[in-house]
Amino acid sequence: MNMENGAMMQYFEWNLPNDGNLWKQIKADSKHLHDIGVTAVWIPPAYKADEQQDEGYATYDLFDLGEFEQKGTVRTKYGTKKELTEMVKELHKYQISVYLDTVLNHKTGADFTEKFMAQEVDPQDRNHMLTEPYEIQGWTGYNFPGRKDAYSDFKWHYYHFSGTEMDDAQRKTGIYRILGENKYWSENVDSENGNYDFLLGNDIDLKHPEVIKELNKWGIWVAKELGLNGIRMDAIKHMDAQFIKQFLEALRAELGEDYYAVGEYWNGDLDTLDSYLDSVGNKLNLFDVPLHYNMFGASQSGKEFDMQKILDNALAVNRPTLAVTFVDNHDSQRGSSLESQIEDWFKPLAYGLILLMKDGYPCIFYGDYYGISGKKSPHRLIIEILLDARKKYAYGDMDMYFDHPSTVGFVRKGDEEHPNSGLAFLMSNGEAGNKVMNIGEEHKGEVWYEITGNIKDEVTIDEKGNGNFTVSARNLAVWIKKA
Repeated sequence: MNMENGAMMQYFEWNLPNDGNLWKQIKADSKHLHDIGVTAVWIPPAYKADEQQDEGYATYDLFDLGEFEQKGTVRTKYGTKKELTEMVKELHKYQISVYLDTVLNHKTGADFTEKFMAQEVDPQDRNHMLTEPYEIQGWTGYNFPGRKDAYSDFKWHYYHFSGTEMDDAQRKTGIYRILGENKYWSENVDSENGNYDFLLGNDIDLKHPEVIKELNKWGIWVAKELGLNGIRMDAIKHMDAQFIKQFLEALRAELGEDYYAVGEYWNGDLDTLDSYLDSVGNKLNLFDVPLHYNMFGASQSGKEFDMQKILDNALAVNRPTLAVTFVDNHDSQRGSSLESQIEDWFKPLAYGLILLMKDGYPCIFYGDYYGISGKKSPHRLIIEILLDARKKYAYGDMDMYFDHPSTVGFVRKGDEEHPNSGLAFLMSNGEAGNKVMNIGEEHKGEVWYEITGNIKDEVTIDEKGNGNFTVSARNLAVWIKKA
């Protein structure tokens, strides 16, 4: 698959209808995605959840891709396994890679209860025990009756988990640490709440040898079964870092070194992300959460925000080859757990930045392109213009002109492999602005124009390769050479 100036699309949002149509919809949309310049699609969790309407993060059976009658349904929220495999084939026909959202942190919807020793812990400090050890009854047993050992005969029991969220005997919810030999919260996780190993449901013990073997087996199986090109790993700040490292090594040993992985480590602190990448041997990309929060802050503060700081502490600047840049996603959209939705006026500027700058692998959000809850997005046209500009013009070195609190910009110099490539980008969070930027003497005498339609004037490049480029108030401008 061609990654050059690639762009990923997250093809779902929280409020999709439970109609089983998503796989069919993506299949029908494949050619259109290729035509607009999308080179990879991140699909939601495609395996059986604890109920049909679940988005897939309340994982029940990883080996049931919408094929078996379990939890009262054959299909998942998004469709059947047959529709899923047909969708992947169609995307591949149009040279689009497929990344599966992969939830290996927890399981829910167990088939039966088990009795075992546990201690309740303080949710604010999971290293602090609230009780002495005592026997609880938890929903921790999984035998997947509908699947009848197809693909795997592994059964899950309480000792495959490190924690659970309910003592069924007392009908009491809490955070219960499951006791056993060599069993404790993982140390290689985020330190929030004392130790953030436990997130929800039954917390998978990623240090257990049987668990490691089974999850490695599944990761290779699902890649081959569907023909995946990579994965998006959910909730990795709650997962043992050494498990992640060995998991990706095991997959790539079997599937090839170019099997792609991006992890969701939701933390706006660059140092935290930096040291995490070191701890996993730089085996995966991370979403650029610091940049998302910069853009969120800028969108809320309007002209009070110093635009010279928009890239401060961005992963894309500090780890350019390991950053996936994004504007919003299902977690940041309104009404979700990490709500930090970027204001509409700033979205075109944000997409201009991530799609045209040199570094980072940009991800477009379904909600921003298609819309949320069936309501059409106002940003579709600008995203298409920017994707087209990325595909045709966003090549070569980048020179930054981040030298004004309100109007900032950069130029891409273009390269020989892409005739007529090169562009000038500006954005302003205040009044209209202008900036003299140099695109190289080889461009002298050329006439450049603005492609988003915001500005009708043209600019002639002078003897030294300078152009005086303008941008409208609270807007973006993208300038290219006139054919």
